[in-house]
Amino acid sequence: MPPHLLILGGTTEARELAAAFAAHHPAVRVTTSLAGRVTHPGPLPGDTHTGGFGGPAGLSGWLRAHRVDALIDATHPFARKITTNALQAARDADLPALVLRRPGWRPSPGDDWHPVPSLPAAAEALPALGHRVFLTTGRLGLSAFAAIEDLHFLVRSVEPPAPPLPPHTELLLARGPFTLAEELDLLRAHRVDVLVTKDSGGTATAPKLTAARRLGLPVVVVERPPLPEGAVTVPDVRGALDWFRALHMS
Repeated sequence: MPPHLLILGGTTEARELAAAFAAHHPAVRVTTSLAGRVTHPGPLPGDTHTGGFGGPAGLSGWLRAHRVDALIDATHPFARKITTNALQAARDADLPALVLRRPGWRPSPGDDWHPVPSLPAAAEALPALGHRVFLTTGRLGLSAFAAIEDLHFLVRSVEPPAPPLPPHTELLLARGPFTLAEELDLLRAHRVDVLVTKDSGGTATAPKLTAARRLGLPVVVVERPPLPEGAVTVPDVRGALDWFRALHMS
């Protein structure tokens, strides 16, 4: 039987990885798992699984039942619980696992970054930095800012966030990538004076950082959670392909 790979997806890298296997290694059976948080994720090469697995035990059972030979976690850099569960399930099922994580962003000369460890810490930092906030941390976790009554928030999200939200919130539904010109126009039009973002990395939303630097705006950067101890990682799709080839195609 051909090798069976499970990709835990939801990122651009996961989609690119599934496409790379379809193009260059069509004999490999690829299943991409999606958490179901995006209503219309678009078609993917290979098979798809939508929804959770029921924790590490449920995932371990699924891996065995579907005769999976390897697992690649290509979820969001802030999906720590999913990554922890995935690596535990792989150990329980006695199969190799890899974490594909795009590199985080790094400040450039002229940046005014304020690193914080969490969304609540970002909320605490805001009053001293500005009054009109461009909040680009996604639709989850916005309750951390809900008690802030004297600041105006422009919230950008792919899909509508669930309440509670800050009382003075303007919602912008949009999906990247965004150009530098678009980000500059947005910041100026909404008179933004402070940006909040997670250190997601990648190029799709990075122009907002350049725009903030151009305009001299402070940026509150929520740092990534650490990876589980012992995790094997690669920074890109090529590295993930090489890892899988070494396992099954040598």
